[in-house]
Amino acid sequence: MSDYFKKRKSKKQEIVQRVREDKAKRKKRKREIAAMPEAERKAAIVSDKQLRKEQKQQRKEELKSLSRKERRATKKEAKMYKKIKNRPRRIAGWSVVALLVLTVGVTVGPTLSSIAANVTGKHVVINTTSKEGIKAREAADAIAEEIANEGLVLLKNENDSLPLANKKINVFGSTAFSFKYGGGGSGASDQTRAIDLFDALKNAGIEYNQELYDYYAGLPELEEATGRADTGLVQVMKGMLGGEEASGEPGVSDAVLAQAKEYSDNAMIIIQSEGVEASDLSTDKLKVTDKMLDLIKKVADNFSNVTLVVNAGNTFELGFVEDYPSIRSVLWVGTPGPFGTNALAKVLSGELNPSGRITDTYVYDVESSPASENFGDYQYENLDKAYINYEEGIYVGYRFYETYYQGNEEGYKKAVQYPFGSGLSYTTFDWNVVEHQFTNDSIELKVEVKNTGDVAGKDVVQVYYTAPYTPGGIEKSAINLATFAKTKSLEPGESETLTITYDTRDMASYDMENENYILEKGTYEIKLGKNVHDIDSTLNFELPEDIIYNTDADTGTEYKNRFNQSENELTVLSRNDWEGTYPSDQDDAKVASDLVIERVQEHEFNDDVDMPITGADNGLKLEDLKGLDFDDPKWDKFLDQLTVDQMIDYVSNGAYHTEGIEELGIPNTVLLDGPAGFNFFFKKFEAGAYPTEIVIAATWNKELAYEMGEVVGKEAKAYGIHGWYAPALNVHRTAQGGRNFEYMSEDPVLNGMIGANLSKGAEDQGVIVFMKHFIMNEQETNARSGILVWSNEQAMREIHLRPFEIAVKEADVTGAMSSFSYIDGKWANPELLNGILRDEWGFEGVVSSDAVFNFMEPQKAITSGNDLMLDILSVPNTKKSIEEAYDEHPEAITVGLRNSMHNSLYATLKTYLFN
Repeated sequence: MSDYFKKRKSKKQEIVQRVREDKAKRKKRKREIAAMPEAERKAAIVSDKQLRKEQKQQRKEELKSLSRKERRATKKEAKMYKKIKNRPRRIAGWSVVALLVLTVGVTVGPTLSSIAANVTGKHVVINTTSKEGIKAREAADAIAEEIANEGLVLLKNENDSLPLANKKINVFGSTAFSFKYGGGGSGASDQTRAIDLFDALKNAGIEYNQELYDYYAGLPELEEATGRADTGLVQVMKGMLGGEEASGEPGVSDAVLAQAKEYSDNAMIIIQSEGVEASDLSTDKLKVTDKMLDLIKKVADNFSNVTLVVNAGNTFELGFVEDYPSIRSVLWVGTPGPFGTNALAKVLSGELNPSGRITDTYVYDVESSPASENFGDYQYENLDKAYINYEEGIYVGYRFYETYYQGNEEGYKKAVQYPFGSGLSYTTFDWNVVEHQFTNDSIELKVEVKNTGDVAGKDVVQVYYTAPYTPGGIEKSAINLATFAKTKSLEPGESETLTITYDTRDMASYDMENENYILEKGTYEIKLGKNVHDIDSTLNFELPEDIIYNTDADTGTEYKNRFNQSENELTVLSRNDWEGTYPSDQDDAKVASDLVIERVQEHEFNDDVDMPITGADNGLKLEDLKGLDFDDPKWDKFLDQLTVDQMIDYVSNGAYHTEGIEELGIPNTVLLDGPAGFNFFFKKFEAGAYPTEIVIAATWNKELAYEMGEVVGKEAKAYGIHGWYAPALNVHRTAQGGRNFEYMSEDPVLNGMIGANLSKGAEDQGVIVFMKHFIMNEQETNARSGILVWSNEQAMREIHLRPFEIAVKEADVTGAMSSFSYIDGKWANPELLNGILRDEWGFEGVVSSDAVFNFMEPQKAITSGNDLMLDILSVPNTKKSIEEAYDEHPEAITVGLRNSMHNSLYATLKTYLFN
């Protein structure tokens, strides 16, 4: 064994050296190209790209000539090369923070005082101990358990092995003692009321092997972890510093195994991943470890009825399940909150019939997705910034697999294990479309769902569409989710008719060439699916002529391409040429253009505006504006009363609160994380705790999402909280995203519909919902040092903007949180925050930044549509930056501050404070 590790270490050192040499060569070549005249430079880039393609093809041909063993070794070496080359710089972000804290702590007293106020929660004054607060938590617990019940997914159930006929079970693995109830960071929650797995089994009437339990509990390397959680700050620090390596899965002796076999033929193993803010997952972390696989093999070889439980917020590679026929059932629980163990136990016993559906595509190889080709650490050579290329375009998740393998079922089955939307039940259902009406305005179906089995259960009707595609034309996925509906619990023989509708224009594609949305003429296939791949029935809608949409349906704002000002060249994946356009990080131009550098570093202040009135005495209080429209003239009279200093103080002190201005009737507000329940980043307090968003989405239940939002809103009112940093609406672009547990799915419509209902529930209680992270915040690597994210307009609109658009238009949200990302070369891009969000969609409310790091310049933010700075570490510096900008651009800064105050106070006036 020691020889193996020596050889591996030697091989790794050899590859590290090769990476360094290749990097030096690339750097030299980039400099050579950068020095060329523009025409020669473009020709050289094309030539180099072609050379790399030829070399890649040559390597493929060489691989074919090798033996299977040699091919495997070569592929493994190539994988190690890529991993070392793109190793995430996890420590960098925290180093910036540590250096900042050290610097300001030594040199600037007021900054240190400001940090202390923020981290101690001086401004976060809440009361969680009142009768109302206790009652609110009880309601939260009830909804949390209901979500866990409906979010659990049965992925496999051979021979109806579940529910257990014999209610005795052997629970193998140390993971049973460290059940993952949630994630880490701002998406964490209070797990003090979490139910221990073994207590849950006992409560459900399932007997577990006490001797096996005692064996694991007595292992010195095993520490009881149920219900324990660090603060969000500690979790993020661990993430930035690289996390904690798992100690490995303890083995089991023959004697332990023999006793367990005698106890019961039922066995259960839990596999886990560790998701946390500030740290992404390597692909190795999405596979079971060798030691865990050894345990699985040993258990599968000795027990005839094995249940595998996936306790993870990221998709795992589960291909090994098919190697062991005794693994008869697979349950996905995600990160299900404090009562998820109850749901698991009840499904095992049969008291609960699972009705969840997975929200991602489970594939045999997580690196087979095109997005995974561009994930990790990519740095510009002539700009102190990282970048990431979303070269997959619209082909995220199932959109790639369903399109790429269209007409190739054999290939699809080799790639995809569990399609998006999969989930089984202990009963069976029949569907019957009793009526449908398709027009140019709306698609409406009435679907009768009948329980044809023996036990009560809920079903999910998923509605997809396939749009006509012209080779070489606008990119279109072979299938897209349109909408969905979930039944009530149906008794055996009982039926329910669901009325399902959506707007016909929701099937339109964005045409970048003509800067509009278009429904191209042809046949639209409306599909009812058990999941994205298993279609129950198809109805056709014929469109004789193109329908072109030049303006937004709600605001009338004209569509246009908004994110091409950097003129950044990007090859985006096309179904018309899969091979020629398939993403590769080998083709990157690591030299930023002069225009990109200019957009990153410069900022246009609009000085051609009139200086607003400040400090007037108009005798108005904020409450005098209640019920008025956003653009009512009375707002101008009120805003005229604010001084520049008051406005600077207000927008700068936006971390977890806003400060009141007593003479104008502006109240203090408290704004808190997070998507899985209220928590404060720096210290714990008792609060409702919910499953993470991936489990909420796995319920496919819009009404239940609304109920959660409503309960969160009532809890906020009981505690004295006025804003909720949630929901998180970013997509699962890859399986490796560190915050996938905190996001809902790979599909923008599922995210948008569940997110809109969560939002509406809370907004209806008078709480500001800060939908986040707007936009394209799908990897943690380099996020906190500023990362340039590149895509094309169609993918941005159809995938990354779509969930937020749904939330704005269906929930009338009054808050948003911008992301760390530079979009089209701009952090706090005004085309995004004003052009799309406010002008095109009609959003009226406040935009807060995410936690402020040193690249986030407040003077740019407030003149671009970002109203509040969530500044924990450097409030005095933030104020100083705005003051200095005011000295140079007084009109532009005053107008920006005034707009920020207008947006913020309009949202505040909508809260329950003014009911």
